[in-house]
Amino acid sequence: MSLKGRDILSMRDLSRPEILEILKASRALIPVAEGRRPSRALEGRLLSLAFFEPSTRTRLSFETAAKRLGARTITIVDPAASSMAKGESLSDTVRMLSCYADLIVLRHPNEGASRLAAQLSDKPVINAGDGAGQHPTQTLLDLATMEERFQTLAGLRVVLMGDLRYGRTVHSLAHALGLFGSELTLSSPERLSLPEEVRRDLDQMGAKVTEQPDLEKALRGADVLYVTRIQKERFGDLAEYAKVSGSYRLDPALLRNMKEKFAVMHPLPRVAEIPPEVDRSPHAVYFRQAFLAVPVRMALLSLILTGRVPPGGGR
Repeated sequence: MSLKGRDILSMRDLSRPEILEILKASRALIPVAEGRRPSRALEGRLLSLAFFEPSTRTRLSFETAAKRLGARTITIVDPAASSMAKGESLSDTVRMLSCYADLIVLRHPNEGASRLAAQLSDKPVINAGDGAGQHPTQTLLDLATMEERFQTLAGLRVVLMGDLRYGRTVHSLAHALGLFGSELTLSSPERLSLPEEVRRDLDQMGAKVTEQPDLEKALRGADVLYVTRIQKERFGDLAEYAKVSGSYRLDPALLRNMKEKFAVMHPLPRVAEIPPEVDRSPHAVYFRQAFLAVPVRMALLSLILTGRVPPGGGR
C-alpha cells in the first residue's frame, strides 16, 4: 500500500486503511506543523498551488505544509493575473504547470476540473476543491479533528447542517464517514438537500442516514455538528439564495445540554450560521480544525512525493 505518485481527487481514491495511515502520520507531524521540530523532508521539491477560486485556509495551509517540510511553491492566486485571462485553456495551464512543478494542487470553480487535470498532468494532482464536487483534503482534516476529539472514528453520530447540495466538503465527508460506520443526520433547507448521487453512494455503503430539518431534534444524542455555510456563489439565481439565506443558524442555547465531548465543526469561512459567542464554548473546535489542516496536508504531501513520512512521523 503506497500513496507515492498518486492523484487525490476524491475520497473514493482512498481506502479506509490509507485514510488511517494519513491520519497517523499527521498526528506525529503536529510538532513540525507547530514549528517546534524542523524538517527538510521535501527540500528540493517544488509545488504548484493553482487556485482559480478564492481561498484562505486551503491555500495557506498547503503553502505552510510545504514550507514546514522544506519545499518551495509557485502560486496562481488570481486567475485575472494569469494567461487564462488571455483565453488560455485549463488544459494548457495544467500541462505548463506539470513542466515546472513536482505536484499540482488545484482549486477550480468547475466540478471535474481536477480529474481533467490529472488526465493531462504527468505529475500528481491534489483536488483542493472543484466547484460543488469534492474536497478530499478538507475531509481528511475533518476526520483528524474528530479522531483527536474522540480517539476513534468508528460509529460517531454526526449531524450535517446547512448547504448539503452545493457543499463539496459535505459530499466528501459523508462518504468517508460512511466508511467508518457513522450515523448521519441531514439537517438542511429542502432546496439544499444532499444530492441524489451522494445518497445513492451512502445507500450502497449501507450507511445509516436520516433526515431531520428541525436542528434541535437532529442534535439529540449527536457527537458532532458539522455546519456549512449557505454559499451565495453557487446560486445562479440570487432570488433563490435569498429564500434560504440565514435559514439555518446555530442557537448557542442548543449547546447547553450536549455531551461533554460534543463538537461543533465548520470548514470555514462562516457568515452568520455560527454566532461569535459560540467561539467561547468548549464544544467549538473549528479553529483547531483549521490548524490540523497543516499536519494533515504535510502528511499527504510527503506520502505522495516520497512514499514515506519524515523521520519520527510514524510508520
